[in-house]
Amino acid sequence: MGMPGLSATLAGLVPRRALGARAQLGPAAVAQVLRLPERQQKGLVFPLQELERSMVPGASSKLHVRTFDPSLEDIARAEAAFCPAPGHRIDYVSSAERLDHAPASSRPEVCFIGRSNVGKSSLIKALFSLTPEVEVRVSKKPGHTKKMNFFQVGKYFTLVDMPGYGFKAPKDFVDMVEAYLKERPTLTRTFLLVDGAVGIQKADNIAIEMCEEFALPYVMVLTKIDKASKGYLAKQVLQIQEFVDTQTQGCFPQLFPVSSVTYSGIHLLRCFIAYITGNLHINSSQLG
Repeated sequence: MGMPGLSATLAGLVPRRALGARAQLGPAAVAQVLRLPERQQKGLVFPLQELERSMVPGASSKLHVRTFDPSLEDIARAEAAFCPAPGHRIDYVSSAERLDHAPASSRPEVCFIGRSNVGKSSLIKALFSLTPEVEVRVSKKPGHTKKMNFFQVGKYFTLVDMPGYGFKAPKDFVDMVEAYLKERPTLTRTFLLVDGAVGIQKADNIAIEMCEEFALPYVMVLTKIDKASKGYLAKQVLQIQEFVDTQTQGCFPQLFPVSSVTYSGIHLLRCFIAYITGNLHINSSQLG
């Protein structure tokens, strides 16, 4: 579908009030992305596919680029889950230092985990950028998040911001996070954040080993992709892809590169979250 047709589709899928609010949000909203040239659209929405252009012939065949391959219409529909509307409130709920202090929930839950200073809170803030009133605290100092922070996305799902591991991690990090990952019945998917500019570090093995040990389905999200050249980033992505293919069992095969600065990959990640929490139907032929 061309740009005019998709814009019309988007207008029919999203409340008018929401569309009006998004006009001020730049590339954070699909409606604004669709006004860009087609090549720029692809780079923002499908950064992994765009990286293929920076790889030597044959190298891109090692990537799982289209395992999750929604259409722009799917991505536009998914965006509605991240935009407030009457009867659909998006808000911070509470924080907890222990699992028995976590809020009860019957909704699907996704959690974001990563080492200190990987850009976790910045990513969550970008995901919620269509709801600027949601307070996601972002600090320039590593280790800012000390508790599990719970955000309710209407009746759709709950998103959990986990404490960072590594430098300045909470002393009880392992006990806190291990209990949550192992015992939280509503946990649907864990999003493990890795700095795309530096690759997998020793500290990342803490979270990887937890996910593998508990047989949890998880996804690797590569942050800060705006900090590296395309050539260098392509090299890092290929190395991480090889690690996922050869060293993991529970990791989703496709990587999700993102930038909280340019919003590259944010729209696709929102769509994936909506899909795995059961809030978006996508034709099976698009899932590889």
